[in-house]
Amino acid sequence: MNTPTPERTKTPVFIAFVTNDDTRNIVEAIREDNPQATVEEFPAMVKIESPGRLVVKRQSVSDLMGRDWDLQEIHLNLISLSGSINETEDEFELYWGHAA
Repeated sequence: MNTPTPERTKTPVFIAFVTNDDTRNIVEAIREDNPQATVEEFPAMVKIESPGRLVVKRQSVSDLMGRDWDLQEIHLNLISLSGSINETEDEFELYWGHAA
């Protein structure tokens, strides 16, 4: 009998971006920092879903872009999201329940 792991039973959060050169780096950073996340690519957008929590780290995106990336730039390509938001200068977190 398969017992669900706590992560699998959590309500998923998601974030969706317009597909362009900048978001390719953002999506890659999210994949690296959130190995539990799944990515769906469509012709004009990309949607990333994760059980319970997803975090975008400023430093990870900056490293991939090769420049200092301001976390507020995330809003330039954002289409939609689900979950509560906890935003600092270094992280943009989506979650359900209590912040980690």
